[in-house]
Amino acid sequence: MFGVGLAEATVIAFIAVLVFGPERLPDLARQAGQMLRKARQFANAARDELRDELGPEYADLELRDLDPRTIVRKHIIEAMEDADAEPAPRRRGLRPLTDGEVPPYDADAT
Repeated sequence: MFGVGLAEATVIAFIAVLVFGPERLPDLARQAGQMLRKARQFANAARDELRDELGPEYADLELRDLDPRTIVRKHIIEAMEDADAEPAPRRRGLRPLTDGEVPPYDADAT
Protein backbone atom coordinates (compact mmCIF):
# COMPACT_ATOMS: atom_id res chain seq x y z
CA MET A 1 0.00 0.00 0.00
CA PHE A 2 1.44 3.38 -1.10
CA GLY A 3 4.74 1.65 -1.95
CA VAL A 4 5.75 1.35 1.71
CA GLY A 5 7.36 -1.93 2.67
CA LEU A 6 7.84 -3.53 6.07
CA ALA A 7 11.22 -1.87 6.65
CA GLU A 8 9.90 1.60 5.81
CA ALA A 9 6.81 1.10 8.00
CA THR A 10 9.05 0.05 10.91
CA VAL A 11 11.21 3.16 10.52
CA ILE A 12 8.12 5.39 10.33
CA ALA A 13 6.64 3.76 13.45
CA PHE A 14 9.93 4.16 15.35
CA ILE A 15 10.18 7.84 14.42
CA ALA A 16 6.52 8.37 15.37
CA VAL A 17 7.16 6.87 18.82
CA LEU A 18 10.17 9.15 19.27
CA VAL A 19 8.38 12.31 18.09
CA PHE A 20 4.92 11.88 19.63
CA GLY A 21 5.69 9.60 22.53
CA PRO A 22 4.04 6.30 23.40
CA GLU A 23 1.19 7.94 25.34
CA ARG A 24 -0.10 10.06 22.39
CA LEU A 25 0.50 7.50 19.63
CA PRO A 26 -2.73 5.45 20.15
CA ASP A 27 -4.82 8.62 20.01
CA LEU A 28 -3.09 9.72 16.78
CA ALA A 29 -3.62 6.28 15.24
CA ARG A 30 -7.32 6.43 16.16
CA GLN A 31 -7.64 9.89 14.57
CA ALA A 32 -5.88 8.71 11.41
CA GLY A 33 -8.24 5.72 11.18
CA GLN A 34 -11.28 7.96 11.58
CA MET A 35 -9.97 10.33 8.90
CA LEU A 36 -9.44 7.45 6.45
CA ARG A 37 -12.92 6.10 7.20
CA LYS A 38 -14.49 9.52 6.54
CA ALA A 39 -12.50 9.89 3.29
CA ARG A 40 -13.73 6.47 2.14
CA GLN A 41 -17.33 7.38 3.03
CA PHE A 42 -16.98 10.66 1.11
CA ALA A 43 -15.61 8.89 -1.98
CA ASN A 44 -18.38 6.29 -1.88
CA ALA A 45 -21.03 8.99 -1.52
CA ALA A 46 -19.57 10.91 -4.48
CA ARG A 47 -19.54 7.72 -6.59
CA ASP A 48 -23.14 6.91 -5.67
CA GLU A 49 -24.27 10.47 -6.45
CA LEU A 50 -22.56 10.32 -9.86
CA ARG A 51 -24.25 7.00 -10.59
CA ASP A 52 -27.64 8.43 -9.66
CA GLU A 53 -27.17 11.58 -11.74
CA LEU A 54 -25.82 9.81 -14.85
CA GLY A 55 -28.54 7.18 -14.99
CA PRO A 56 -28.75 3.41 -15.31
CA GLU A 57 -26.28 3.09 -18.20
CA TYR A 58 -23.51 4.12 -15.79
CA ALA A 59 -24.53 1.77 -12.99
CA ASP A 60 -21.10 0.10 -12.99
CA LEU A 61 -19.19 3.41 -12.80
CA GLU A 62 -16.12 3.41 -10.58
CA LEU A 63 -14.17 6.54 -9.63
CA ARG A 64 -10.92 5.06 -10.94
CA ASP A 65 -12.59 4.90 -14.37
CA LEU A 66 -12.51 8.72 -14.36
CA ASP A 67 -8.70 8.81 -14.21
CA PRO A 68 -7.49 10.42 -17.47
CA ARG A 69 -4.70 7.87 -17.84
CA THR A 70 -7.20 5.03 -17.64
CA ILE A 71 -9.51 6.68 -20.17
CA VAL A 72 -6.71 7.28 -22.68
CA ARG A 73 -5.33 3.77 -22.22
CA LYS A 74 -8.79 2.27 -22.72
CA HIS A 75 -9.43 4.21 -25.93
CA ILE A 76 -5.99 3.43 -27.35
CA ILE A 77 -6.47 -0.29 -26.72
CA GLU A 78 -9.94 -0.19 -28.30
CA ALA A 79 -8.57 1.66 -31.35
CA MET A 80 -5.76 -0.86 -31.74
CA GLU A 81 -8.21 -3.75 -31.53
CA ASP A 82 -10.47 -2.09 -34.12
CA ALA A 83 -7.48 -1.50 -36.41
CA ASP A 84 -6.51 -5.17 -36.16
CA ALA A 85 -10.06 -6.30 -36.90
CA GLU A 86 -10.62 -4.09 -39.96
CA PRO A 87 -8.49 -4.34 -43.09
CA ALA A 88 -6.66 -1.17 -44.06
CA PRO A 89 -8.57 0.86 -46.66
CA ARG A 90 -7.11 0.71 -50.15
CA ARG A 91 -5.92 3.99 -51.48
CA ARG A 92 -7.03 4.92 -54.96
CA GLY A 93 -4.45 4.27 -57.65
CA LEU A 94 -2.26 2.09 -55.44
CA ARG A 95 -1.95 -1.65 -55.56
CA PRO A 96 0.22 -4.11 -53.67
CA LEU A 97 3.45 -5.15 -55.35
CA THR A 98 3.67 -8.65 -56.72
CA ASP A 99 6.52 -10.95 -55.79
CA GLY A 100 9.76 -9.80 -57.37
CA GLU A 101 8.35 -6.45 -58.57
CA VAL A 102 10.58 -3.44 -57.93
CA PRO A 103 8.85 -0.43 -56.35
CA PRO A 104 8.72 2.73 -58.45
CA TYR A 105 11.50 5.24 -57.95
CA ASP A 106 11.36 8.95 -58.73
CA ALA A 107 14.83 10.42 -59.15
CA ASP A 108 13.48 13.99 -59.21
CA ALA A 109 11.77 13.59 -55.83
CA THR A 110 14.99 12.89 -53.96
